[in-house]
Amino acid sequence: MHKQVARLLLSALFFCLAAAAQTNPNATAPAAPSAPSAPSAPTIDESLSVKSAGSPRISPDGRYVAYEVQRANWEENAFERDLWIAVVATGERYALTHSKKSSIDATWSPGSKWIAFLSDRPGALSGSPEGKRQIWLIPPVGGEARQLTKVENGVNSFAWSPDGRRIAFTSADPESKARKDRKEKYGEYDIVQGDYTMTHLWVMDAPGEESAKLPEPQRLTEGGAFTVLGFSWAPDGQRIAFSAARTPDLSDRETADIYVLTLADKSVKRIVDTKGPDANPVWSPDGKQIAYQTANGSEWSYYTNGYIAVVPVEGGVPSVLTGSFDEDPNLQAWSPEGIYFSALQKTYVHLFLLSPATRATERLSAPDRFHAGPFSFSRDARQAAFLCAADNAFAEVCVSAVRPFAPKKLTALGDQFKNVRVATREVIEWKSTDGTTVEGILLKPADFDPSRRYPLLVVIHGGPTGVDRATLSADRYYPMEQFVAKGALVLRPNYRGSAGYGEKFRSLNVRNLGVGDYWDVISGVDYLIAKGWVDKDRVGAMGWGQGGYISAFITASSDRFRAVSVGAGISDWMTYYVNTDIHPFTRQYLKGTPWDDPEIYRKTSPISYIKNARTPTLIQHGSNDQRVPIPNAYELYQALRDRGVPAKMVVYKGFGHPIDKPKQQRAVMEENYNWFSQWIWGESPTPPSK
Repeated sequence: MHKQVARLLLSALFFCLAAAAQTNPNATAPAAPSAPSAPSAPTIDESLSVKSAGSPRISPDGRYVAYEVQRANWEENAFERDLWIAVVATGERYALTHSKKSSIDATWSPGSKWIAFLSDRPGALSGSPEGKRQIWLIPPVGGEARQLTKVENGVNSFAWSPDGRRIAFTSADPESKARKDRKEKYGEYDIVQGDYTMTHLWVMDAPGEESAKLPEPQRLTEGGAFTVLGFSWAPDGQRIAFSAARTPDLSDRETADIYVLTLADKSVKRIVDTKGPDANPVWSPDGKQIAYQTANGSEWSYYTNGYIAVVPVEGGVPSVLTGSFDEDPNLQAWSPEGIYFSALQKTYVHLFLLSPATRATERLSAPDRFHAGPFSFSRDARQAAFLCAADNAFAEVCVSAVRPFAPKKLTALGDQFKNVRVATREVIEWKSTDGTTVEGILLKPADFDPSRRYPLLVVIHGGPTGVDRATLSADRYYPMEQFVAKGALVLRPNYRGSAGYGEKFRSLNVRNLGVGDYWDVISGVDYLIAKGWVDKDRVGAMGWGQGGYISAFITASSDRFRAVSVGAGISDWMTYYVNTDIHPFTRQYLKGTPWDDPEIYRKTSPISYIKNARTPTLIQHGSNDQRVPIPNAYELYQALRDRGVPAKMVVYKGFGHPIDKPKQQRAVMEENYNWFSQWIWGESPTPPSK
């Protein structure tokens, strides 16, 4: 739901939840059942067992790319990640880690000799806390990994110093003696917005020979006035720039500012304190300026454009460099040639070069219909590694010269789909109820017949600043390939508020949530009906998060749909506002609190229209969801029952907003498959799979 969270997720653009066994990630997923005439669509389990790549990092010398491969460990009921290496010159690939737990965030030493990474594998050092991510070290040619830290609350993020002699990292504070004493005397309890565990910066010397004793980390930031978010080393290794917020609450990310720490005396100076979040500091090559991402004082930062700004390292008046760029720039690196950033352009993602002197922006990646990012750069910034995909293709690890941009694939993960039948994806466009142009992704069977009328299932993304793309990906939550194989079309609308279409489009659902979103969904349905492709009496809708909210709005205010599935959806903005962990989201989109403007909360709440509800509705929710707390689900469920509307509610015990384990994702997908098979196709529900 949070736009700043969505910006961070852009850096992991193509990292789909993934899968299977601990074998070659370029091998196929478990084979689809053989058929004499044609391959079948991937089953739910096969979809969950698709492996995907993420976080490509090119070595400083440009010879290697380290990347993550995510797989499903069914025995442990976990999605886990391994590190892999691709040799740029030859395309050779090999696994670097084989742990049952995840290994992530591969970070090259400046000399390309070592890779440090984070892992929650069992600790090799005496006194290592169980299940906490620690820093490990391994050479890129493989071998035994060496544990470097054993901090109590694990390591959140880390970075090598430019000379490779030190490693800085962030970690949450250990439990204080006062908290331990209180727990001993009174047992466990929390003071709301009072019991904070702050995150701080630490530094340690990088290890020498393997037999050398590991040095003890030293804390760099003191006190409890802020919690550290992201950071970066100065080119001379004498200072660290970091962003920090007032508290760890997501609601307080709006208070994030930029600071500079001098290692010699541990002094800290705040150099940026504009209203709204300031984050992701990146040093200029000469060490005299810092670039960062900023809301530039906007009090509506959840939906207005973000910017790249620069400020002298001593502080001063920041200069906004991307004021004329109408999207959120995701700052990547600063080289002598300029500042690199990536950004959405409708349903596509591209790399841009920004001149700090002229503020001119140049797009580097091509062709137009291309998805690329996040990017990492070689030491000379002439080569980049990234994930890339064209429409109807699976995301692969790629490498390219920055100029001319010519991607070379280093993986072949798309081969997992060679022996299965998948839907075709295309970008379509229509006019909404108020005349706004809306895009969406339409999934069609390979043998699509335009003279036939198909059932239509609308799958609505979350965010609301998410965006659906025409790339091939493994199904999660909603078994779209199975629906298409049963003879349906699937529409994924990029409704108003979606990222990629500029600030004006993202602002169109401000004080119009649900209402305008519904216009965009139903006008897309009407567009496909008018083309003669859709059976208007067999239309369903589903979505998670904001998509679940829009689905709940459909349930309560429309009789156009035969069935709806509400995943972690909002039913009452008042209920949501007082329970969520991101209160500013509601205040910004509705421009008020329930106490200031109860009418806008009523107008945009599905529960306000519940007397109109007629549509059979499946409700799914995590019991520990803090983003969209579960009272929203119970409120909708009880209201539907009281109205005599067919409803089913499924609660996933112990889960928050995402359902992030393979067995429970299997349950989510099977529940949705059965629900729409019953109400759209008239089939009897099938029992759970064995």
